[in-house]
Amino acid sequence: MKRILIVEDDQSIATLQKDYLELSGYSVKIVNSGPEGLKALGEQVFELVILDIMLPGMDGFEVLKQVREKDDIPVLLVSARAEEIYKINGLGYGADDYITKPFSSGELVARVNAHLAKYERMKERFGKGYDGGKLLVRGLEIQRDSRRVFVNGKEVMLAQKEFDLLFFLFQHANRVFGKEELFERIWGMDALGDVSTVTVHIARIREKIEANPSKPQYIGTVWGSGYRFMV
Repeated sequence: MKRILIVEDDQSIATLQKDYLELSGYSVKIVNSGPEGLKALGEQVFELVILDIMLPGMDGFEVLKQVREKDDIPVLLVSARAEEIYKINGLGYGADDYITKPFSSGELVARVNAHLAKYERMKERFGKGYDGGKLLVRGLEIQRDSRRVFVNGKEVMLAQKEFDLLFFLFQHANRVFGKEELFERIWGMDALGDVSTVTVHIARIREKIEANPSKPQYIGTVWGSGYRFMV
């Protein structure tokens, strides 16, 4: 039985979510603040987190950032704030989805099912090379926790945003992302510049990890659409 953590300060909403998820076969725990959410994640293993943004003690964005320092489990942000800036920030910090309140319980269950299935496919695709902290494919090893990258056993040095961009593409292997979306996901509202910085960073990453940057085996260009990590 897969375990889900709900971090939500509105008890009535949390209870409704819990009831529907338990009817769908999940084991669910509710906590009501950001610090409680981090404490629960440190004490138990969960397969997915449903995280409200407006929380007492610590907001959902800060909780998400701390979760992403240690874990890659799916995190679904929920909020009554529909402004684009909230969505951009949430996805940029590593959320897998952003759901705007009010939403139906059926929609929530459907999204939970979809993200858990996607996470399981990722683990199966990379087999023992995917353990939540280390990713390995065709000689390229990415160590999330230590933020180190190796190619055929030799370490290559990536700048902060280069690592973030490579790791993000790897997490979403085979999915094509346009430059605009990558810019929003990786640089968010802290960015100064334009989407051309994505092209520059992709070129730098290729120079460091590809045997032949002009014929990349890891990060491919989909002309007219964007980039994808090829597996």
